Amino acid sequence: MNQITLHKGDLPKGLSFGPVVAVDTEAMGLHPQRDNLTLVQLSAGDGTAHLVQLTRDYDCPNLKALLTDPKVVKLFHFARFDIAMMRHWMGITVSPVWCTKIASRLARTYTDKHGLKDVAREVAGIDMSKAQQSSDWGAEKLTDAQIQYAASDVLYLHQIKAGLEAMLVREGRLELAEACFAFLPTRAELDLAGWAEEDIFSHS
Repeated sequence: MNQITLHKGDLPKGLSFGPVVAVDTEAMGLHPQRDNLTLVQLSAGDGTAHLVQLTRDYDCPNLKALLTDPKVVKLFHFARFDIAMMRHWMGITVSPVWCTKIASRLARTYTDKHGLKDVAREVAGIDMSKAQQSSDWGAEKLTDAQIQYAASDVLYLHQIKAGLEAMLVREGRLELAEACFAFLPTRAELDLAGWAEEDIFSHS
């Protein structure tokens, strides 16, 4: 049985997640400069999840220290969005990072299904529910269904990473993936600076 702990405002001091921490966020929408960041979910990949319900002043020094720790890899699915949200609302640059969505796109070239639900099913054999994806994440009290949903987005990322990493090694694309991961904080800065839709690498 997975263990989920909800914290208000910040992580407690002294909490360790090991060398790789799975991270996800919930917000009031999908526009980083408009929609408040409300929740950060974390897991060490050991069946436990810690959820931090943020206050609107984003005064969370322990969480910020973890997310910017150069010795801890932050593991996301679609890191580009989460990093941009954290940069805008928390004022931090999250690094180093590993993104299972980018890994999936580089490794699973036989499919166009790279959402977390599809990747989890194929790579880790896990069926995930997305029923609470669109709900009020700014509510003062989260429902049990919201808490379970939010935790599920980080509880299995380590397993998914292991499967995708093996595929990347097999296909000779791990170094390419790692170069993409290293660029993600810059990609998020471009999004926030107004280049979210424009491909600055294109010819036209």
